[in-house]
Amino acid sequence: MSYYVYMLKSIEKKTVTYVGYTSDIKKRIQLHNLGKGAKFTRGRKWKLIYREKFNSKKEAILREYYIKKNRTLRNKIKNNN
Repeated sequence: MSYYVYMLKSIEKKTVTYVGYTSDIKKRIQLHNLGKGAKFTRGRKWKLIYREKFNSKKEAILREYYIKKNRTLRNKIKNNN
């Protein structure tokens, strides 16, 4: 099974980003946009701006943690999209 690390960007004047991991990226983004995703994402509309594929859940979780903690990388991805 493949896992994805993804970054979402809110569709608002003041944009915010969200980083997560999943095995079904289309379904996960749909849940975020329906208000059934993570608590932080509720009440906003999101678009996918970044994704990365991994062969194991462990790799995906480690990469997700790295991206969440690395503000420079996160801003670079956000500003390129």
